[in-house]
Amino acid sequence: MAEEETITGLDRPNRPLTYKEAGVDIDAADRLIDFIKPLTKSTMRPGADGSIGGFGGVFDPKAAGFNDPVFVAATDGVGTKLRLAIDTGNYSGVGTDLVAMCVNDLVVQGAEPLFFLDYYATGKLDVEAARTVVAGIAEGCRQSGCALIGGETAEMPGMYEDGDFDLAGFAVGAAERENLILEPRASAGDIMLGLASSGVHSNGFSLVRRIVDRSGLGWSDPAPFDKSQSLGDALLAPTRIYVKSCLAALATGGVTGFAHITGGGLLDNPPRSYADTIAAEIDVTTWDLPPVFRWLAETGGVPASELARTFNCGIGMTVTVSPDKVDAVTEALSAGGETVYHIGRLVERVDGAPSVTLEGLGTWPA
Repeated sequence: MAEEETITGLDRPNRPLTYKEAGVDIDAADRLIDFIKPLTKSTMRPGADGSIGGFGGVFDPKAAGFNDPVFVAATDGVGTKLRLAIDTGNYSGVGTDLVAMCVNDLVVQGAEPLFFLDYYATGKLDVEAARTVVAGIAEGCRQSGCALIGGETAEMPGMYEDGDFDLAGFAVGAAERENLILEPRASAGDIMLGLASSGVHSNGFSLVRRIVDRSGLGWSDPAPFDKSQSLGDALLAPTRIYVKSCLAALATGGVTGFAHITGGGLLDNPPRSYADTIAAEIDVTTWDLPPVFRWLAETGGVPASELARTFNCGIGMTVTVSPDKVDAVTEALSAGGETVYHIGRLVERVDGAPSVTLEGLGTWPA
C-alpha cells in the first residue's frame, strides 16, 4: 500500500494534466486583460473606437480625418535596457521606451502615429510586472496621440528564465500622400537643429552594462552623475517622444528632414535624412554633453568618436530646416516642449569626405 501511495497525486504517470500545471496560467492572463482595458480606453482617438479583446484591432483612417493616406509602419524593441529593468525590478519606463522607439521612427517620415500593438513574452506571467509595463505603453501612446488597439501576452514555460520577459512593439502611422517624406529634401545651406534627449534612451545598453560592471557600483547605489536617484533608475529614464512637437514643426513648411538618433548615434543617423551629395557639419560645443554621457565616457574610457557613434550624447532628434524658416520651426518645437539647439549646417559633400563631421570633439572626455 505504501508503494502505491508514492505514485498518487502529481507523481501518478497517467493522471490528467492541466495547462496551468504545464506552466501557463490562463486566469492570470485574464486578470491582466481586465487591467489593460481601461488603459487602452485612455489612449483612444478618432479612428480607433473598438474595444480590446477581439482577434484583431481595427482602425478607420477616414474617421481619423485622412483623405488620401499613405501608411507607414515601424517595429522595434527595447534592447538590453530591458535586462537592466529586470535586474532592478523597475519596469515603469520600458513600456514608454517601446512606444518611443517605434513612433519616433514614424514621425521622421512625416507620419502621424495612429495605432500601436505590443508583444509581451515571458516564461511565467508576473501580472504586476506586466501591468506596470503596459501602463508605460499606454503612457507612451497618450504622449504620441497613438491608440493602443491590441497586443499579445505569451506565456511560454521553458523559453525564458524565471523573471525574464521580452517586449516588441509595432506602430502604424499615416500621412497625406503629398506630405510624406520619402526622399531626402534637404539641401546645402540648410540649418540643423538638435532636440535634447532625456538620457541614454534605448540604445547602447550592452556597453552601459559593461561600464557599470567596471565601475564596481550596484544598481541601487546613488548615480555618480545624479545623486538624487539610484544608478539604475537614472539610466532607466524613458526615451523622449518627439511626435507632437515634430508634427507641429512640419506644419510650418520649413522642415526638410528629421533623423531619430538611435543606434549609430550622431555619426550614422543624420545622413539618413539627406542625400549622399550632402554632408553635415555639427558643432558639439553648441550643447553641453549631459553628465550621464560624461560619466560613461570617463568610467569606461570610451573615446569621443566611439561615444558619438554609440549614444545620442544629448541629442535625440535632428531637424534640418530651410534657412528662412529657422525661427518658425524653432518656435514650434519650443512650444511643443523641446529644448532646441542650433547644432550645425548642411554643405556640399566633397568626394571622399565623411557624411558627418563632428567639430569640437576635443571638449569631450578623452
